Amino acid sequence: MLVADETLGVGTVDHVPAYPREVLKRALELNSCAIILVHNHPSGDPSPSPSDVEMTKLIKQAADSLLITLHDHLIIGATGESSFVSEGLL
Repeated sequence: MLVADETLGVGTVDHVPAYPREVLKRALELNSCAIILVHNHPSGDPSPSPSDVEMTKLIKQAADSLLITLHDHLIIGATGESSFVSEGLL
């Protein structure tokens, strides 16, 4: 069941600050047992960047320690979408 669909950060053309503790703080406030991360790439290419991969790894480690499941991280671009699960990154 979807508990909330919220924007946790707004960035510039090439950077969005995503802090693991802020993401998980909100999940805890909502009493969530799982989360899905979603963001867009204004460039149109939905391929995960190295910083996307690193940030997802940090969020997953923090979520695991709180017994919160990170189901997927989706990146939306003009040419399609990318799923960390489908790409074998999660």
